[in-house]
Amino acid sequence: MEKRLLWFVPLLLIAGIYLYPVPEKDALTLYTGIDKAPIDGLAAFRKLPTSTINTQGYDWTYAVLGKGPETILFLHGMTGGYDFWWQQMNEFSPTYRVISVTYPPIDNLVTLGKGIIDILDKENVDSTIVVGSSLGGYLTQYLATAYPQRVTKAVFGNTFPKNDLLEEKNKGKVAVAAWLPEWLVMGGLRQNLTDVVIPASENNPLVGAQLLENTYGRMSKGQFLARYHCVVDKFKPIDGNQTKIPLLILESDNDPLVPAELRTQLKQYYKAARVHTFHEKGHFPYLNAKDEYNTILRDFLSK
Repeated sequence: MEKRLLWFVPLLLIAGIYLYPVPEKDALTLYTGIDKAPIDGLAAFRKLPTSTINTQGYDWTYAVLGKGPETILFLHGMTGGYDFWWQQMNEFSPTYRVISVTYPPIDNLVTLGKGIIDILDKENVDSTIVVGSSLGGYLTQYLATAYPQRVTKAVFGNTFPKNDLLEEKNKGKVAVAAWLPEWLVMGGLRQNLTDVVIPASENNPLVGAQLLENTYGRMSKGQFLARYHCVVDKFKPIDGNQTKIPLLILESDNDPLVPAELRTQLKQYYKAARVHTFHEKGHFPYLNAKDEYNTILRDFLSK
């Protein structure tokens, strides 16, 4: 009997290691800035009510502000949620209706797109301006292709065109991550954010707090991996020269997550798009360069 019980010891150890919970920390705790206005602003925004919808097999969380005649839909990237756009939501809600969504663990653009359209339908939005960053910018390209009648203007922020480069670069890591415990995957992501992504964003304390919070329980491993699969999902995009949808490309010249060759390919494909390049602002200029970002966005929307 004792020998039989000994077989369970390594299994219990393995289970304990695998099921060890991800430590939870929130942005308010992680914020290191001297100026408390940004983190106080985020805290105030999070007190505003959110909405939910059950569609495509998941509960979706999203926020709606404003009552303007036009709607802006904000779409976040792999590491993010509806509240990553809080500074733009606050800025534009006096004159627009603004919507921001958090993606559930959906691993393909078709289903993700259907969920977005279901939210627009629920909110009685026939057509909308779409502003996306990173994965959100790629999803914006998909929506402009699959639902062109629903998109009045489109912003492709810190994003990439359809490509094989990102999958070739990351498929090995993702295959391993699928088998690793959640705490270890989030720890690896946290290290990359700390070493690469946050420094490129001017070591901005708000960027740091909101990004790191996602590795401390606000985003699951399932969500993170599903979002990666959306990043490498393929579709035939709209004709970049013939589309009637006004386009704006936003990029940063030191973006550590979108290689320069993909930024070049994006501009070459969408030759009709306006382009604005942020200098040394990293992958999240809507967080750490909000004034410049909002000014460029407002100028594009007014024309």
